[in-house]
Amino acid sequence: MHGPNRNMRDIKAKNFKGSFKKLLPYLKNYLGVIIIALVLSVIGSICSVLGPKFLMQVTKTCMSAVVGNGIDFNEINKLGFILIGLYLSSAFCTYICSFIMTGVTQKISKKLRTEISEKINRLPFKYFDSRSYGDVLSRVTNDIDSISQNLNQSITQLISSITMFIGVLVMMISLSLSMTLIAIVSIPLSMILMMIVIKHSQKYFRSQQKSLGQLNGHIEESYSGHSIIKVFNQEEAQLMAFEELNLELKSSAWKSQFLSGLMMPIMMFVGNLSYIAVCIVGGILCVTSPTVGVEYIQGFIQYTRMLNQPIQQIGQITNVLQSCAAAAERVFEFLEEKEMEIENPKCVIDKKDIIGNIEFKEICFGYNDDVEIIHNFNCDVKKGQKIAIVGPTGAGKTTIVNLLMRFYEVNSGEITIDGTPISDISRENVAKLFGMVLQDTWLFEGTILDNLKFGNQNATLKDVEDACKSAHISHFINSLPGGLNYVLDETANISQGQKQLITIARAMVENAPMLILDEATSSVDTRTEILIQKAMDELMKGRTSFVIAHRLSTIKNADSILVLKDGNVIEQGNHDFLMSKNGFYAELYNSQFQE
Repeated sequence: MHGPNRNMRDIKAKNFKGSFKKLLPYLKNYLGVIIIALVLSVIGSICSVLGPKFLMQVTKTCMSAVVGNGIDFNEINKLGFILIGLYLSSAFCTYICSFIMTGVTQKISKKLRTEISEKINRLPFKYFDSRSYGDVLSRVTNDIDSISQNLNQSITQLISSITMFIGVLVMMISLSLSMTLIAIVSIPLSMILMMIVIKHSQKYFRSQQKSLGQLNGHIEESYSGHSIIKVFNQEEAQLMAFEELNLELKSSAWKSQFLSGLMMPIMMFVGNLSYIAVCIVGGILCVTSPTVGVEYIQGFIQYTRMLNQPIQQIGQITNVLQSCAAAAERVFEFLEEKEMEIENPKCVIDKKDIIGNIEFKEICFGYNDDVEIIHNFNCDVKKGQKIAIVGPTGAGKTTIVNLLMRFYEVNSGEITIDGTPISDISRENVAKLFGMVLQDTWLFEGTILDNLKFGNQNATLKDVEDACKSAHISHFINSLPGGLNYVLDETANISQGQKQLITIARAMVENAPMLILDEATSSVDTRTEILIQKAMDELMKGRTSFVIAHRLSTIKNADSILVLKDGNVIEQGNHDFLMSKNGFYAELYNSQFQE
C-alpha cells in the first residue's frame, strides 16, 4: 500500500500531574466503592496504630512484677484478646479493600481497552500508515496492564500510609512531644531526597515504555515476516536490530528501576538515624525522669518504626505511580489522536438502487501536504464497465482505490457515484457498495463459513456454496475436516493461494453492486488463474469493476485501461487501441513476454 513511511514517532511527553488528571474521570465512575475501600483502609490503619498502645499496657503490667506487685494475668489475657482482635480486624479490612480495588482497576482496564478498540475504528488510515502495529498493540496490552496493576497497588496503599502516618504522629505526640520532634526531623530530609529521585527517574520511566513499544513493534514485524527473513538470510540483521532495541529497553529500565530502587534504602537510612536518636534520648529520659517508664520508651520506639514505614511506603508508591503515569501518557496520547471528521451524510444509498456510474473529477491528492501523488485525475466510468488500472510501482494505482473507498479524503476535486458525491455518503455506506479482494489475504480465526459470510451475515448456505463453486474451491473445502466448519487459525494447513481463493469467494458472497480487485489472482497458479478469471468475468457481468493488475494478460478484455505514471493518466483505452499506439502500455505489455 502506498503511503508515508511506517516510522516510529517519538512519544510526546506529558506531565506527571496531567496524566493522573485524565485518569480521575475513570475513577469517579466507581467513587462509591472506592470510598468504601478507602474507609476500610483507614480502619485497618487505625487498628494497626492502636496495637502498640495496648502492647504498652502489657509491658507495664509485666513490669509491675519487677517491683514485687505480681503479674495480673487476667489483664494480660484481656489485652492479648484486644490485640488479636485489632490485628485480625486490620488484616480483614486490608483484604476486603484489596478485593474491591482489584475489581475497580480491572473494570477501568476493560473500559480503557474498549475505548482504544473503538478509537481504532475512528482513526484515519494515515495513522496506521505512519506507526508500527506492535507499538499500537503495546498500548492496548502492556500500557493498560501497567495502569491496572499500579493503580491497584497505589491508591489504597497511599491512603493507608497517610492515615497511618497521621495516626502514629498523634500517638507519639501524646506520649512525648520532645521525642516526637526528634523523630520527625528526618521527614523533611526524606521528602527532599525523594523529590530529587522522582525528578530524575520519571524521564527514564517514559523512555522505558517507549522502548517497550518499539521492541514489540519489531517483534511483530519479524514474526509476521518470518519466512521472508529466512529467504533473504537476514536472521543476523534482525537479531542485531532486536539486540539494539533490547539494549535500549534494558538501559532505560535499568536506570528507572535503579533510581526508583534508591528510595527505599534512602528512606530506611534516614529513618534509622531518627530511630537511633530516639533510642538515645529515650534511654536518658528513662533514667533521669521518674514519670517516663520503660513501657513509654518501648511504645515510642515501636511508633518510631511505624512512622518510618508509611514514609517508606509512600516512597515506594511514588515509583509505582511514575510507571503508571508513563503508561497513562501513552494510552491517553493514543485516545487523543485526531480522528476522522464526524460525518453528516446527506444521503443514504441502498446497494439495490445502484446503477454503477462513477466519475473522478479533477482529483488531486497527496499523503503528505507537501508531496502530491495524484495530479488532476479525471475518469468517467459507466455502468457495468470493467476498468483496469495499470502502471509501474508507485504510480498511484492503489491510491485511486483508497480514494474511491474513502479510506483517504481527496485534497481537491470530487468523486461521484451515480451523480452523488461520495463526500455526501457515509464511509460505512460507501464500503457496502463495493466488494473488495486485496493482494494481501486476511482471514480471521474462525470457520471457513464465518470468513465467507464476513461481508454479508445474511447470506444463505446456498449463496455460500454457489460462491465456492464459482471460485473453484468446493473440492478443496470438502476435502478438509468439517468442510465449511473447518476452523482457520495459525495451525491451519492451507496455502497462500487457497487463502486468496477464499477471499475471492468472500467477495462473491457479499454480492456488492461494484467490485474492486487489487491483484486478486497474484497468489494462484496459472491454471487456477484461468479458472478464477472466468469466475471473475461471470461475477463482474453487469457490475462496475476496478481491476488493479500487474499481469497485463489478465485485463486484455477490460472495457477501458487507465495507464498511470507518476500520478497522471498518460494513456487510456482498450487493449487493442493501446497496443496499436505502441506507447507506454505496449512497452509494459511486451516486457512481460520478452525473454
